[in-house]
Amino acid sequence: MEISYKPTFVKSFSKLEKDLQQEVLEKIELFRNKDNHIILKVHKLHGRFKENFSFYVNYKIRIVFMWGDKEEAILLAIGDHDLYK
Repeated sequence: MEISYKPTFVKSFSKLEKDLQQEVLEKIELFRNKDNHIILKVHKLHGRFKENFSFYVNYKIRIVFMWGDKEEAILLAIGDHDLYK
């Protein structure tokens, strides 16, 4: 699967601690294989984010993304639940 990154994602990612950045990169690698989507708890969002999806990095941090063409995911944002506000 192809992964693209929006500037908002890159900016938020760069502000994370190095250990958390490594964990995020590991989860993105897992995300590339659709068989792992259940483990990552990939789910569709609701409300104003109804066109987007999310998956968990850990208990607190999640990644918001949207599907692009066929086998492409575009990572939009990363952070805690406050992302949705």
